[in-house]
Amino acid sequence: MGYVATASLIPMIVFLLVGGVAGDRLARHKMMMAANGLQAAAQGAAAILVLTGQAQVWQLVVFAGVRGMGLGLYYPASQGLLPQTVTEGQRAQANAISRTGRNGAGIAGAAFGGVLVGVAGSRLGTGGGRGELRRRGCAASGMRFAAVPAAAARESTLYQLREGWREFIARRWLWSIVLEFTCMTAIISGTLNVLGPVVADVRPGGARSWGLILASYGIGAVLGGLVMMRFRPKRLLLVASIAAGVFAALLFALAVPLAVPLIAAAALLVGSCSEIFMVNWVTTMQQEIPSDLLSRLSSFDALGTFALAPVGVAAAGPLAAAFSTSSVLLTGGAAIVLLTFAVLLVPEVRQMRRQLPQVGVTGGLDSTALKPFRTRQDAGLAALEMRKHPSRPARGASLRKWSFPKL
Repeated sequence: MGYVATASLIPMIVFLLVGGVAGDRLARHKMMMAANGLQAAAQGAAAILVLTGQAQVWQLVVFAGVRGMGLGLYYPASQGLLPQTVTEGQRAQANAISRTGRNGAGIAGAAFGGVLVGVAGSRLGTGGGRGELRRRGCAASGMRFAAVPAAAARESTLYQLREGWREFIARRWLWSIVLEFTCMTAIISGTLNVLGPVVADVRPGGARSWGLILASYGIGAVLGGLVMMRFRPKRLLLVASIAAGVFAALLFALAVPLAVPLIAAAALLVGSCSEIFMVNWVTTMQQEIPSDLLSRLSSFDALGTFALAPVGVAAAGPLAAAFSTSSVLLTGGAAIVLLTFAVLLVPEVRQMRRQLPQVGVTGGLDSTALKPFRTRQDAGLAALEMRKHPSRPARGASLRKWSFPKL
């Protein structure tokens, strides 16, 4: 299992950069179709070997590597696709819906997989993912988008990669949070994935207790997505960074350790906050990064996030043996708190604001009439009211006394 899991992780990391360049120079939905086809072929081949009883470890390692390659090509294209399908004002809600659906499907899929394996055996369960990958590819085939500009398609892969890197390091808010999550992912991968089950194993209930904790985290993630369908914070990155820092609560709860219900409650909170971070983070990237750069910069984001995850997994056990499990968990939680404070020192992180759609010259309303308003939201509300009551003067002080319909 360790060999197979590692075989899928390394090609995914390697092909993220290739997928980022391809996602910006090719049609993204077609990239996703090709990546899904590659994953479906590898999953199907592995399933055939398992079903016929001919599977060997090296074969499963190879097919896992191919699936990881497909995921590395799929992720950057998928990150750049959503802004092409919805208007600017709907992106935050669309991201929340997408994340909620993904997390809900993860919970339901795990439950269904357990039932399928229990009823029909692991061999049939292994082939179940292939059909899902094929359906995803067929769904993407119905999308229609404008062609990529010919000039971008003629540029070399190396040139586009260098251009993406220059754009990445030019945005301090972007690389500072990616650097934060490079460290945080290493901490979380080691503490939660390696030491968490160790803590649960010595508690009453053992594996069942750890299952409850993980289930609470998943439910919290779904709840966080539901919250973000309505929650519209003005300072996107400030809220996202604070939410990310809450992850330390789960490590502290495991370090004590608290009773299992309290650890599960901490996992529920952390799961919710993780989705609050993700929705605000993805929305910020879609707002601040031009569409023709979004796949490349998303690939740098993912590469930085996962780069040290294997190191964290490998180091957790030896560190716990040398300093005790509780000490490593406490240190990891404290490090997450310090990383959160450090990234909040970046002015762009604290000051980044949600941008509302620009109000231009539409319906006879001159945009210069909206200059007295302090925010785009005030201007937008004024525009609505002035269209309904054109005789009323466009003055911020008087308009704020009226009641506006909710946008």
